[in-house]
Amino acid sequence: MLGGVDIAHDTGLDGHSDADVLLHAVMDALLGAAGLGDIGRHFPNTDAQWKDASSLLLLTEVSKLIGQQGWIVGNIDATVIAEAPRLLEHVPAMKRNIAGHLHIQERAVNIKATTAEGTGPEGRREAISAHAVALLYRS
Repeated sequence: MLGGVDIAHDTGLDGHSDADVLLHAVMDALLGAAGLGDIGRHFPNTDAQWKDASSLLLLTEVSKLIGQQGWIVGNIDATVIAEAPRLLEHVPAMKRNIAGHLHIQERAVNIKATTAEGTGPEGRREAISAHAVALLYRS
């Protein structure tokens, strides 16, 4: 799962929830921008309730949390670093998922995909990483 999209590939991601590294980066950016900690604080991997949870469900919960604090999402900018799978064709669906769960327009979500050019764990195809920033404003 990346960006809430089930992408067929011969390897997968391992994590307590569905291990959607893109949505986890987005959620951490949102929580951080709102001063609300990180996803580990709100959805700890020691809590069986979140075992195998959909990150889209967690994103909905993060959206509620930041909304309760009076924040509105201005935009999201995210980058996925992976040698494989190729993500370009999946980006529109990822944007739709993120925008829909945050109740913002798709044009307020930017997703970039890049490789590590064969370096580090991403380059050796041992890992996928993602970074995100979020702009919030007061309602």
